[in-house]
Amino acid sequence: MTSVVSRADAESFRGVVATRLGLQFDDAKLDELSNTLRARMLAVRAPTVDAYIARLDARELSAVAERLTVGETYFFRYREQLDALDEVVFPTLLHHGSRPLRVLSAGCATGEEAYTLAILAQHVGNVEVVAFDVNPTALARARVGQYATWSLRETPASMRERYFSAEGGQYTLSNEIRSLVRFEQRNLLDDDPLFWQPGAFDVVFCRNVIMYFSAPAMRVAVDRIARSMRRGGYLFMGHAETLRGVSRAFHLCHTHDTFYYQRKDPREPIAPDMQRAEREQQLVSAPMPVAVALGLDASWIDVIRRASERVAKLATEHAAASPVNARTRPDTAPVLDMMRRERFDEALDLLATFSPSDPETQLLRAILLTNNGRHREAEEICADLLARDELNAGAHYLLALCREHSGDADAAREHDRIATYLDERFAMPHVHMGLLERRAGHFERAADELRRALELLGSEDASRILLFGGGFSREALALLCRNELRRCGASP
Repeated sequence: MTSVVSRADAESFRGVVATRLGLQFDDAKLDELSNTLRARMLAVRAPTVDAYIARLDARELSAVAERLTVGETYFFRYREQLDALDEVVFPTLLHHGSRPLRVLSAGCATGEEAYTLAILAQHVGNVEVVAFDVNPTALARARVGQYATWSLRETPASMRERYFSAEGGQYTLSNEIRSLVRFEQRNLLDDDPLFWQPGAFDVVFCRNVIMYFSAPAMRVAVDRIARSMRRGGYLFMGHAETLRGVSRAFHLCHTHDTFYYQRKDPREPIAPDMQRAEREQQLVSAPMPVAVALGLDASWIDVIRRASERVAKLATEHAAASPVNARTRPDTAPVLDMMRRERFDEALDLLATFSPSDPETQLLRAILLTNNGRHREAEEICADLLARDELNAGAHYLLALCREHSGDADAAREHDRIATYLDERFAMPHVHMGLLERRAGHFERAADELRRALELLGSEDASRILLFGGGFSREALALLCRNELRRCGASP
């Protein structure tokens, strides 16, 4: 029996892990996958990789998950989300129903999150907390309910005194709270109709779980969660996770300085043009070649031409693979060329010949109107776009500009924050927030935003700089950020 694992073996194993567990590993993690594969082959005495994969049953898959998943967590993590749960979600749900509330902790690791939810639910009344994880060792620790001081580092002293007892450097959770949580071992990607029943859950916490999934696995997992939630229920995700491009089944919420989601009415239809818009957004968001994205050795016209060719090629491939042919997308390259030359009126006239229901056309029109100083018209278009797709980061950013022009700086900041949450690589909202905060005299906050903008500008898509950069080049925007940092008394 050999313990040698080749790169090809590791890549095959990576594909199995992605399919069966939904976990996605890049090439930098191939050594970790090789070590896991080698260790598990020895443990089950599999002579070859093929033989091991053939006997990868549910029990062995759990052993693999135990090695590959890291469940670092602690009590009362992400306090802002817990405040939103306590002060918005629980009161709202109790007002609209009399049945017991069911709360799900998906990917619960060693149980700190699930038990935190149970503690917070004490003043609510009849609440059941269900928690699951794919890692059996983590679940065993969760059921014991014994934790080190480090796991309680964010726990209020009053909660620690009331619900925990100290025993030899460890803290044991009271039976009162432990009895409120039911732990199960399951895989988020495995369907179980008895568990994922329609309307089964009022609140779902799925934090820092899907961020490790492949894109298809994300959609499967979120669709499954959405189907199992009551209308108006709430979903909480990790700070680095967003449903943009993943699901359209939720409304975005922003309170207590945090983002979360509310389940839409499942009967609410999705307009056909927005279904197409979602497909097109996936095409447009595909990465450009590095040289084009950085604007190296290419004029803006060349950037536009090559971006247009790229999108056209992707659109053709998508249409061939799709059971429903999307109509031919408009050629926006001439419009972008007119924008580059600041011929906004001519660009608007050309856009008037395109379909008014096309989201890309409407977003371009809003950009042109904003650049032309026609903020009221731009705001109306953005409001219409967001009524159909509230996760459109570009529309939120344009609304931030329009709200600032109207003198509503608070609303401008709100739309900028939403845009950065929806697309963490979007540089311009950070530039705008930096300017807003500097003008308001909030120099530390301004410096934070401007530094983040500088980080992002280097890799920002060239076509997006053309669209949202207000006529500034990448270099000019970077210079603007550095100058503004100096005005804040900060270094770049």
